Amino acid sequence: MAITDWPREDRPREKLLRKGVESLSDAELVAILLRTGVRGKSAVELARGTLKRFGSLSALLAADVTALSASPGMGVAKSVQLQAVLEMAQRALRERIDRGPALSSPQAVRDYLRLRLQERPHEVFGVVFLDAQNRVLAVEELFRGTLIQTSVYPREVVKRALAHNAAAAIFAHNHPSGIAEPSRSDEALTVALRQALALIDVRVLDHFVIGGGTAMSFAERGLL
Repeated sequence: MAITDWPREDRPREKLLRKGVESLSDAELVAILLRTGVRGKSAVELARGTLKRFGSLSALLAADVTALSASPGMGVAKSVQLQAVLEMAQRALRERIDRGPALSSPQAVRDYLRLRLQERPHEVFGVVFLDAQNRVLAVEELFRGTLIQTSVYPREVVKRALAHNAAAAIFAHNHPSGIAEPSRSDEALTVALRQALALIDVRVLDHFVIGGGTAMSFAERGLL
C-alpha cells in the first residue's frame, strides 16, 4: 500500500506537522528523505528494510554512496540525499563549535566528533586544535589504522600544533568494536601526547573515545 493510501494522520509528513519531528520513528524520518518507495513497497517500508540491512540509523548515514546505491530500492539519487543530510548535520555542529570557545559548548564538540568518527570501519585519530581563547582553529584526522589499532606519532601531532599556532588540543579516536572504553594503550598514548605538547606549551583539554553511539571523556573520568 502506498503512503498516499494511508490515513492522513499516519503519514510521516502529516504526523511530523501534527506531533513534531521527535514523534517520528527512524524509518519514518528516512522515508521523508526518500520521498518515494518502489513497486510493492512504500517509502516507510523501504526505509525500514534499509535500516535493518545496515543495522542502525548512524550506520546507514555513514555508509558510502556505493554501498547505499547497491541496497535494493535505493539508487544513486536517494543515496546522495542521505549523505547530504549527514554532511549538513556535521556542518551545523561545526558552526556551533566555531562560533565561540569550545569549552562553552562541550556537548557540541562531543556530538561533532561522535558524528564524524563513530561509524568508521577502521580506527581514526583526530585532533581539534584551539587558540588561547579555546576557539577552534582546525579539526584534523591525523592517523588511520586497522580495526584493532592505529599508530599515533607524538612528533606529528606537535608539528601540526605548531603549524596552527595552537594553544590547546582535544583528541578523539573511535573504537570500531563499538565499546567506548579507553584501553591501557589509549591512556599511555594520552600521557605521551600531553608530555610532548607540554614542551611547546600546548594544553590537552580532553580525549574522547567514540564507539557504540557514545563518546567517553578522559577529562570527565579524571584520566587527564
